Amino acid sequence: MRRADRLLQIIQILRRARGPVSGGAMARELEVSLRTLYRDMVALEASGVPVRGEAGLGYVLEEGYDLPPLMFTAEELETVMLGLRMAEAKGDAALGRAARDAVAKIAAVLPEGLRGPFIDAPLYAPSPALVPADIIDPALLREALRSERKVEILYQVPDRVPERRVVWPIVLAFFERARVMAAYCELRQDFRNFRTDRMLELKVLDSRSPRPRKRLYAEWWRQIRAGGEEGNSCVPQPGPATAGVTGQAAGGR
Repeated sequence: MRRADRLLQIIQILRRARGPVSGGAMARELEVSLRTLYRDMVALEASGVPVRGEAGLGYVLEEGYDLPPLMFTAEELETVMLGLRMAEAKGDAALGRAARDAVAKIAAVLPEGLRGPFIDAPLYAPSPALVPADIIDPALLREALRSERKVEILYQVPDRVPERRVVWPIVLAFFERARVMAAYCELRQDFRNFRTDRMLELKVLDSRSPRPRKRLYAEWWRQIRAGGEEGNSCVPQPGPATAGVTGQAAGGR
């Protein structure tokens, strides 16, 4: 790796970190010696990059500094395209349109040499299995997630009488055969999964969830790790900016 590329990669490592990063950790990721890493950090500071290092803690990139927009590597562009193709394949109609619009916007501002490889990225998401159609508008559910508001749903489990629930949405997962919302259910006083195709009605309420969604997510995940609600074994795994989704969809409760 050229030194200039390595310096950009160091900035990227510090940008994506949520706390200080040790020199040893960066050296291992970049596959260089610790001595080389230290020389690179000195070079970054000399060029005006606001890197701050503390003994025993590591390095942080101070707020207010960023790289020029859209300085993507080929692998980063392939990753972005794969994610957008997956959103188009597994999302609802509105998400599909948003994915196509995002591709057009990114392609319009990319340098000529990167535009073609981005559009023709050789990574494709498989066509999804037939996902049951939603009766409710999924866009309303995503709105509730963004605004951290409660929702009232009329939920139909097969062979049961529909139940009206007030829930605090946490995350929406896109599985192979269903879309599933994890939420805190006021009726059950616990976390539950709800398939969107079993929601007969959905209303976004004016009242906000009593606890921030980030805190709910942490509580929900701790319960999953501790072996909480039966049937929650296949759930979205927590991650930095985006959470991965694995396994088959839970049946909903």
